[in-house]
Amino acid sequence: MAKIILTDIEPGMGPDSTELANVIIARIGLSPRKKGSTEEMWRPLVELYERAKRAYREKKPSLGVMTVEEMGIAAGISRQTMYEYLRRWLDLGLIVKTSYIGIDEKVVIGYRLNGATLEAAFEKAAQAVRDNLETTQKYVKEIQKTLKNEKISQAQRGRVASIDDRKED
Repeated sequence: MAKIILTDIEPGMGPDSTELANVIIARIGLSPRKKGSTEEMWRPLVELYERAKRAYREKKPSLGVMTVEEMGIAAGISRQTMYEYLRRWLDLGLIVKTSYIGIDEKVVIGYRLNGATLEAAFEKAAQAVRDNLETTQKYVKEIQKTLKNEKISQAQRGRVASIDDRKED
């Protein structure tokens, strides 16, 4: 999994959807890390949500898919730059890669929310973070046990060495 940077940014009083979307993007580490890159990274998230609703309503899953080009346009960045950001979205499990046959019979590759709703997709992202923390907790328990065993081992070697020292006297 890639580096995930969680923040504790809070919305102001009476936030609108744009502010809330920005806060969500920032809190789960999907904001651009370079200053001045784009202030519109929230737009693909909202667009994916709107498309997911439409796809469900019209019972056409392909309507829920956005290409990288479309995501880049929504965010106000190039397709190539969007590919760079996409890795974090995928690592979190917020979106999934998918393909479908387009109108012109060509295969279209794109991305959709990893759930029927934004909330369902976010729950999968939250689970990825929880899984990471649970694995880290196992490592914490293991290091405690290992440190304890290493100290015991060193203490026993110290006693063995002191017994051996006495035999030589």
